[in-house]
Amino acid sequence: MTAHIIDGKAIAADLRARVAEEVARVKREHGLVPGLAVVLVGNDPASEVYVRSKHTQTQAAGMASFEHKLPADVAQADLLALIGKLNRDPAVHGILVQLPLPKSIHTETIINAIDPAKDVDGLHPNNAGRLAGGFAALSPCTPLGCIILTKSVHASLEGMNALVIGRSNLVGRPLVQLLLNENATVTIAHSRSRDLPKLAAGADLLYAAVGRPEMVRGDWIKPGATVIDVGINRIPVEGGKPRLVGDVAYQEALKVAGAITPVPGGVGQMTVACLLVNTLRAACAIAKLPAPGV
Repeated sequence: MTAHIIDGKAIAADLRARVAEEVARVKREHGLVPGLAVVLVGNDPASEVYVRSKHTQTQAAGMASFEHKLPADVAQADLLALIGKLNRDPAVHGILVQLPLPKSIHTETIINAIDPAKDVDGLHPNNAGRLAGGFAALSPCTPLGCIILTKSVHASLEGMNALVIGRSNLVGRPLVQLLLNENATVTIAHSRSRDLPKLAAGADLLYAAVGRPEMVRGDWIKPGATVIDVGINRIPVEGGKPRLVGDVAYQEALKVAGAITPVPGGVGQMTVACLLVNTLRAACAIAKLPAPGV
């Protein structure tokens, strides 16, 4: 048996197309153009690639895209002043400050300064708290993408045993809440959990978001389970370019899992598509329009 490979690229393309249709509709019916502002501090190469991708895809969906690039030595007060300006700007419905920030800037202070209604990263304590309480909230994009990928395999997640390995605020914790909202039975584990292979063996749905290359081995996985690999790790290759691998030993898992996301070509593709979804949802909520159909 070889696992079904979940095509994140195709699923993300379909989602972006549906977002573009809804953007065209709210423009036509309400004169509303959703706007996303992305703030990049410094010149981290990976962050620059992400920001370029976000800019291109935002415009392709028919939204307004606002880019703000600041030097790495920008004063925290100046960054907070920019966020305040974006909070007040009626053309901006989503604000995303690209992480990580330089060490001289207190990340929590910056996240807390973003208007929760425009917090399309879903990291503001108001949104995190609402999500934890089971209320409607803007959710972090990567966990949202994980749920959409899972539901491309399973129409309902109700009653399924889900294991989330990783407890970050960006992925692990919000993913647990989203899975609970889908009525899954959820276990959260991490690098210090005891007997991870035993925990994994009982999981119908396994999410690896721990940031350790190929940590989850094939013999951990329950035969037929759906495996969503959130990890993106660069492994050096002698005499060549670094190789991208996930947190799951992919070739091993392929022989055991029922379905699996590749790296690259899986979860990463969904993150920007879900950012567009969040921006559209935020724009409609701010304008007091019905929730969009995505």
